[in-house]
Amino acid sequence: MAYGAAVGPCRGAMLNTCPPAIWALPLADLLAALPADAGGLMTAEAEQRLLRWGPNQALDRRRRPAWLDFLARFANPLVLILLFASALSAATGNTSSFVIVLAVVLLSVVLDFIQERQAEAAVEALRRTVAVRVQLWRDGHETTVPLEQLVPGDVVRLAAGDLVPADCRLLEARDLFVNQAILTGEPYPVEKRADQGPLPKATPGEATACLFMGTSVLAGSATAVVCQTGGATLFGQMSRSLQSAAPPTAFETGVRRFGFLILRLTFFLVLFVLAVNSLFHRPWLDSLMFALALAVGLTPELLPMIVTVTLARGALRLAKRRVIVKRLASMHNVGAMDVLCTDKTGTLTQAAIQLVRTLDGEGKDEPRLFELAYINSRFETGLHSPMDEAILAHGQVDMTAWRKCDEVPFDFERRRVSVLAENHGIKLLVVKGAPEDMVRLSGQWRGPGGTLRPLDEEARAQLDAQFQSLGHDGYRVLAVATRPLPPDRQHIDRADERDLVFEGHLAFLDPPKASATAAVTSLARSGVDIKILTGDTEAVTRHLCAQLSLPIIGLLTGEELQTLTSEALHARLKQVNVFCRVTPQQKERVLSACRRAGHVVGFMGDGVNDAAALHAADVGISVDSAADVAKEAASLILLDQDLSVVHEAVLEGRRTVLNVTKYVLMGSSSNFGNMFSMAGAALFLPFLPMLPVQVLLNNLLYDASEAGIPFDRVEEEALTRPVHWNLPLILRFMLVLGPVSSLFDFLTFYVLLHLLHAHEALFQTGWFIESLATQVLVIFVIRTPRAPWRGRPHPLLAGLAVSTAALAALLPLTPLGGLFGLVAPPPAFYLFLVGAIVVYLMLAEGVKRLFFKRFS
Repeated sequence: MAYGAAVGPCRGAMLNTCPPAIWALPLADLLAALPADAGGLMTAEAEQRLLRWGPNQALDRRRRPAWLDFLARFANPLVLILLFASALSAATGNTSSFVIVLAVVLLSVVLDFIQERQAEAAVEALRRTVAVRVQLWRDGHETTVPLEQLVPGDVVRLAAGDLVPADCRLLEARDLFVNQAILTGEPYPVEKRADQGPLPKATPGEATACLFMGTSVLAGSATAVVCQTGGATLFGQMSRSLQSAAPPTAFETGVRRFGFLILRLTFFLVLFVLAVNSLFHRPWLDSLMFALALAVGLTPELLPMIVTVTLARGALRLAKRRVIVKRLASMHNVGAMDVLCTDKTGTLTQAAIQLVRTLDGEGKDEPRLFELAYINSRFETGLHSPMDEAILAHGQVDMTAWRKCDEVPFDFERRRVSVLAENHGIKLLVVKGAPEDMVRLSGQWRGPGGTLRPLDEEARAQLDAQFQSLGHDGYRVLAVATRPLPPDRQHIDRADERDLVFEGHLAFLDPPKASATAAVTSLARSGVDIKILTGDTEAVTRHLCAQLSLPIIGLLTGEELQTLTSEALHARLKQVNVFCRVTPQQKERVLSACRRAGHVVGFMGDGVNDAAALHAADVGISVDSAADVAKEAASLILLDQDLSVVHEAVLEGRRTVLNVTKYVLMGSSSNFGNMFSMAGAALFLPFLPMLPVQVLLNNLLYDASEAGIPFDRVEEEALTRPVHWNLPLILRFMLVLGPVSSLFDFLTFYVLLHLLHAHEALFQTGWFIESLATQVLVIFVIRTPRAPWRGRPHPLLAGLAVSTAALAALLPLTPLGGLFGLVAPPPAFYLFLVGAIVVYLMLAEGVKRLFFKRFS
């Protein structure tokens, strides 16, 4: 029986409409159909199946072949029309024009293709370094492979915090609870069991023996055989049927709007030039070629390449600082971020938690309390918290006589984990969790010598005072409670967490991180406010903030947050920078409120409970050691869990956006100025102001001169505040500086026609040189808001700009210039050119200063 026939693909868009498949067969039949066994696959067989079934991706994200990507760049309508018109020119006998136009277009496309392809490859290599990996059996031993290399028949091992990598059938399961909300919409954990038989009438949501791609393991462990991968999974089917592009960032929207604006202006200018040339009865083919070349020259076709290369360059620089950027567009959001929400553990503290005290109800050290905590943490199969790790590292307890019966995993609503353990027939429920909840659920407390006392109001006040005192001293606190259960009990649920005996408090210390104060200060100076979102108590958080000299301007607890309406929370945001005892849902609510208030919000988290908040943030930040679900949701992955690294990422994001803005400011003002100049020249000249091939050459050389922008330096003062993509400012700059460029074009026209008495070829040559030199060299003025001589450009950018201007001036003096219709200008023109460039750059600098003084 073929695998495809045994396990058919799901065509429905919703989970419960899928036909029965991997859950409808007995396990033995399913393994025979794959074929597979509990020992996993051999590497050679896995490679063959990978070729057959393709990579394990819900959606096909494979890159387009290089040759197809290259050819697609010729699909630009302007380029196609230009090549068609030049072919007509060749048909009429002007073969040299066709060859030159073809060569110039080809060079431009190759430049764009190589730069962008290299940038994308570099970023993809970075993404692979933090890709989710899966534990499985290959060649008879356990190993890990990237999630995308998983194939049907692989046997995988899963634990709490893992993403389910494919549609699987369970072989073994131990206290396994899974979150299936991404498929079913139900937020509650679902228990899974390794049933051997079929469930022919079940839906996927009821298939307790199956795990589905995209869901996540909350507690327990499992061994499972992969049955379906990639697009054949339920998640893959749903992803295709409900597929929609991710909403564009403000940066992507702004760049797109700018491009369309220039295209619209170019379209109207081309129509104007064609109409004027037709009115003056100029040769139609020359007019068409000129208009099309003008369209290509004025279109910002280099903008996508500059954006991609600049973002990729920023991502590579961050990688050297041990920060991996998963999504290039998030570089803008990092630079625009003005609020960062973070937990304490690992960012403000060392995440080196130690168990230091075990106190009974009277505040005396109680060794038995550690034994109970150890039993709970040792048998807990959910994702261990740092405090669980501290308990297990604190010492050893002889577990020979203990046997685990059942477990109710931790969740962030209950804030506790319960374990049913047996010792020589005696069943004991051991509950560990938030102290206030443990007191609330208890009816008795254990005093000295093991005596049980009623938990009356006086005792509750005493326990609360002990808890608060520990918090004020900076201790993180857990409580332990127990309850004997009948010998015949084998399973427990939440209802059993009542009538407990309060055993005592566990006190932990997590020392503050020495670098935290400097990092928070640096972020504040850069315009990023820190908001602490923690599950810890107010007392512990205040103690830590005092140790780190971090001012608390306002504090809200989870209980207080619960009572606030959305409007009330919005009003409190400016006065609150610490949120204590908050749940994952409340973290997400705070993030959403900050975004509605107009902030660009980052969130730093690493746990299963942080996935929703990471999705809700503009910038999700996690660490390489985080749970799979957290890493998958994040935009940035830190290889070092340190706020100082986040500050470096913020500065790099700002540099990236500012460098893209340099290109846009220069390109928009130059293009707008050229539009004015072309329109004016077309009205009074009896010939074309520039040959089509000269326009294309001008555009190619200009593009080449800007290839150094992604590498350029950015002044430190420009990095002191968040940087947003500001399209209105760009448009104003274009309207102000563009006419300045046109003014010098018209001055050049006057000098050429009336002082140098230029003929057609000399006029075209003179404007070619002046136009290219001014629009290339103006980058030294535009690249910095301060005086050009006070900020050094990157040597690559400076070298390309100066050499391009020099090439434009010298090309007409060489034999190669004749191929493009250029002639040698007289010495007097070069004297004028030098003076015009100097005056133009001085005037541009003055206009720039007035502009930024008025609008920035």
